[in-house]
Amino acid sequence: MTTPQKNKGDNYERELAKYLNENVYGQDVCARAPLSGGGTIGQSGGADLINTEGLFVEAKRVERLNFRDAVAQSERNMGKRKLKETPIVITRRNRETMENSLCVLRLKDFIEFYRAWLQSNGSSPLGGMPARDD
Repeated sequence: MTTPQKNKGDNYERELAKYLNENVYGQDVCARAPLSGGGTIGQSGGADLINTEGLFVEAKRVERLNFRDAVAQSERNMGKRKLKETPIVITRRNRETMENSLCVLRLKDFIEFYRAWLQSNGSSPLGGMPARDD
């Protein structure tokens, strides 16, 4: 028998996968990992979502979260699988909307995403910024 907290976490993982599919992929690509959150068949210690290329997602739906512990859990689980993905914790509280979830990752990982974003928008991240239109 599952606990209400486990059900809440499982539902958040499904809702998060749906949100990413609708707002990032435009089709059903990612999904909740089978038996995430304590399963023991093949996926134990894995990411909470599968098929999120480049990201190792740890989903947390709690009122209070120790962000450092959650990131460390994601890194530990990722390390067990020897993956080259970016560990990220996505979390929200009760009564918050999905789009107000928080994403937590290490600064070194954020820098990689930000550099890629700057380059995709025509900026040179290491060679200066273009003038702003104020």
